Amino acid sequence: MVSIAAAVLLDIFLGDPYWFPHPVRLIGLYIRGFEGFVRKLVKSPASLKLMGILLTISTVAVFYLIPYYLLKIAYGYNVYAFHILNIVLMYTCLAAKCLAGEGLKVYKQLEKGDFAAARKATSYIVGRDTDNLDEAQITRAVVETIAENSSDGVIAPLFYMLLGGAPLAMAYKAVNTLDSMVGYKNDRYIDFGWASAKLDDLVNYIPARLTSILISLAALVLGMDFRGSLETIKKDGRSHSSPNSGYPEAAAAGALGIQLGGTNHYFGKPVYKPTIGRVSRTLEKADIIKTIRLMYGAYIAAIIIYGLIYMAGR
Repeated sequence: MVSIAAAVLLDIFLGDPYWFPHPVRLIGLYIRGFEGFVRKLVKSPASLKLMGILLTISTVAVFYLIPYYLLKIAYGYNVYAFHILNIVLMYTCLAAKCLAGEGLKVYKQLEKGDFAAARKATSYIVGRDTDNLDEAQITRAVVETIAENSSDGVIAPLFYMLLGGAPLAMAYKAVNTLDSMVGYKNDRYIDFGWASAKLDDLVNYIPARLTSILISLAALVLGMDFRGSLETIKKDGRSHSSPNSGYPEAAAAGALGIQLGGTNHYFGKPVYKPTIGRVSRTLEKADIIKTIRLMYGAYIAAIIIYGLIYMAGR
């Protein structure tokens, strides 16, 4: 637990420097290399699905075993080297400061009134078209991303490192990266990315729901709408194309008293997503800051709860 706490502190204070050789980049290179090799050999849907299953299994296995054996070697060499490596590996699995930083970049451009820069900054963290978004739409995009990734980038890796240390947390990041790269329901990836998307749904089932409760607890402490958050989770948690993403989004929407979801454009085509929350007011740029606070509040609540569980176990 001490190592996890150290990893969390590194994440909060250092974040994810661009110069740092982040393991997710290595995971991405493996996935791209595997996909490039496979697509030269197979074309049929059945073969692509089979190769996609192999990609999913091999990626998770490789990036579980690499940290496992690195830690084993480090432990045999020096116990201090083991602890340092363990902390660094776990730290790279967490993304709270990075997530907050990307949200703040958008907020600062909105504060300046530079909508072109705000749209560009938003485009780096969302998949939708951003060229014609107004302030409320930009804010909605950022709030949805921060809320959803409070699970994927913060609470879920924390959950898995508590269960299985750095190797299991890294395996989770492999699943998450697979989904973000090939887990799409379009013509290119509907077969090849099927296994990755399904596994991502499975491993995020508990963390997403846990994140929603933690966000509600954060809302209570921060003086936001705790009851509204819980009610929105119950009412709209399932109102999302993803079986998991709707839960943290619903928690944030209820806490802030806003509505998320609705119509987005992807490659020029409108795509409607069920709404989450209620229309009580227009979204404002300050909602980005409030969502970042909810994310950090959920983070701190998770650490406290995990610490209490650890102490009880001892």
